[in-house]
Amino acid sequence: MIQRFWRLATLLAALVLAPGAWAAIPVYGVEVVHAYPHDPQAFTEGLFYLNGSFYESTGLNGHSQIRKVDPASGRVLQSRDLSPTYFGEGIVDWRGRLVQLTWVNHVGFIYDLATFRPIGRFSYPGEGWALTRNARQIIMSDGTPQLRFLDPATLKEVRRLTVTADGVPVKNVNELEWVKGEIYANIWLTSRIARIDPATGHVVGWIDLTGLVSPQDTGGNEDAVANGIAYDAVQDRLFVTGKLWPKLFEIQLVRRTGADGG
Repeated sequence: MIQRFWRLATLLAALVLAPGAWAAIPVYGVEVVHAYPHDPQAFTEGLFYLNGSFYESTGLNGHSQIRKVDPASGRVLQSRDLSPTYFGEGIVDWRGRLVQLTWVNHVGFIYDLATFRPIGRFSYPGEGWALTRNARQIIMSDGTPQLRFLDPATLKEVRRLTVTADGVPVKNVNELEWVKGEIYANIWLTSRIARIDPATGHVVGWIDLTGLVSPQDTGGNEDAVANGIAYDAVQDRLFVTGKLWPKLFEIQLVRRTGADGG
């Protein structure tokens, strides 16, 4: 059933992100600074970097986990499984807690960041896709063009922001990361990351990840799409990966000639 849903969503994504919607927005390619090992069985739904480690959430019912991962080796240092009832989605840290979404169960979980011990749960309408944060609020995506801003203390929604590219709403906004005052967002089923102005919702740049992995790297799996952004603010390092990707990459952005990247 999930496979059929993703094939349908692929067609919808092609319609939503028509070339005309991207034409006037700057496009950035990437250069790989370093490639790290990544679990090729990890269906990556959430990712962030903190104090020398990656924290990752994986999806699929019966395979969903939260993990603390050593960057150099890709070794899982700590993990906690979700009940098979839940399809794990985005994660974020907030003041010693780890907050996690689930896809269609309308429930999220709160853990102690150090031990992964469950300490609470919360509810929300609609689907849960991804989380990030700035210094004041937690930001959530739900697969629509809207981002929800949550009060970190209560995890209740306080406002919404519509993501648009040249005036066209952008659907399938997925994994999120706060980077230098912008929201970076994977656009599901594409190789693009949107750079979003958090004040207006406007996409101010596209990052093209095409070619980071090949079909041979992922066994030709159509579900192995780009998803996962992490930022090391201390050392100004940007990382990306994808669902079922065997590598996680530190990248630098390279501005292409022309707004359309040509």
